[in-house]
Amino acid sequence: MNAIALPSTVGDLIDEYAAKAAAVDKAVADFDHAWTAIEAAATVHGTFVESIGSRPHIRAADLRKNLLKSGWKAVYNRLQIDRIASAKDKQLFERTLADPPPLTFDNAKATFRDYFERPRFHVLRGLAEVFVDLDPAYKSHSKVRIGVKGLPKRIIITGWGDFSYGYARDRFRDIVNALAAYQGKPGYEYGEIRAMDAAHQVGEDAVFDGRSYNWRDETFATGDRGFTVRKFRNGNIHILFEAQTLLDINRALAEFYGEVLPDAEEEGVRPTASTAVAKDLQFYWSPPEVVAAALDFAGIHSPRDYSYGHKAPEYRVLEPSCGDGRILDEMRARGCKALGIECHPGRAAEARANGHAVLTGNFLEQPPTADFDKVVMNPPFYGRHYVKHVRHAEMFLKPGGTLVAVLPATAHYDHGELQGDWRDLPVGSFADAGTNVPTGLLRIIRRAA
Repeated sequence: MNAIALPSTVGDLIDEYAAKAAAVDKAVADFDHAWTAIEAAATVHGTFVESIGSRPHIRAADLRKNLLKSGWKAVYNRLQIDRIASAKDKQLFERTLADPPPLTFDNAKATFRDYFERPRFHVLRGLAEVFVDLDPAYKSHSKVRIGVKGLPKRIIITGWGDFSYGYARDRFRDIVNALAAYQGKPGYEYGEIRAMDAAHQVGEDAVFDGRSYNWRDETFATGDRGFTVRKFRNGNIHILFEAQTLLDINRALAEFYGEVLPDAEEEGVRPTASTAVAKDLQFYWSPPEVVAAALDFAGIHSPRDYSYGHKAPEYRVLEPSCGDGRILDEMRARGCKALGIECHPGRAAEARANGHAVLTGNFLEQPPTADFDKVVMNPPFYGRHYVKHVRHAEMFLKPGGTLVAVLPATAHYDHGELQGDWRDLPVGSFADAGTNVPTGLLRIIRRAA
């Protein structure tokens, strides 16, 4: 009776890598010996006549580099990360393979652990990353709430052309994979695009409806993709979502973004002039990447960004609602003279304990003094309280001063009450802080008097 071969574990793969890495020098020596034996087999008494071929130059360093990449890829495949990771994470992994770190169990665990602790988060984030790049509606927290109609029923991808590879086809692949991961369907097949190009004339529909299709004698069965693809002569394709697929997108984005605006006012109602603190004081601290992006957008650069002989300016900066001082930490590192204001006594005390100048109080009740070069803020998102905070903060700026605020994407894509330069933040920028609400940065420059 033949024993059933058990699948290799990650530990098995790493052990195999370690054993082969230790044997690289011997493998090169064995190759050199084998080549010498082949040359000897073509001579009598060592008498040279002519070369039997070009001798490959095998270096141990090249073997180790290839072996390391192969080991990481084997672990990636064994864990089926491809079925969980977002398109951007996959690109980052491929980039890491150009110069991978040592392959150890601890390194593999640190790299892939989160995919197993939060698999649904990564599937939902992957879908959100793909769709927010397709249409502004997908960036709006308001438009993706369950029961709210407004998500586009079709998307257009330009520049399809007649080539096998390219930006448009990569985007199509990412859409297919994101939906497939959420719906539990098979992932993208290369033959899918090839079959679509071959199966219909320009302007006709190509529907993936669960039928098997054939490309180069290989049969694929994708299952019902839930959308129709229409290709046009100008190189554009239209993807028309069926009702169930549109509902899946709605549900996935609503679950990922979450109901995080408990203080929301009724639609069509403008924020009042009240200076009351938002009723929900849940605190979402600013992750380092967000802080760096906000300060860069405000023109507050690190001293190392200035060339030799040029000193970074010492800006006077205000941070309303400064929390425990994380943005203040980076302001100090960039040479700013900063003041924070925070209504929560505990967080204000924590920021002061870290050496920051912080006033405990309600920012909206502070009399404005137009003597700050910059204002950088992460105001309360709840409802549209942020509008009051930003408008009040503008009055603290010197003429020509710059304000940058971290805001929900709804502020730009739905409400539009604040005007300025807008920059989207990456999907899930506040995930570690406890919310996935889409966010961005608004920059306002106060006009000179």
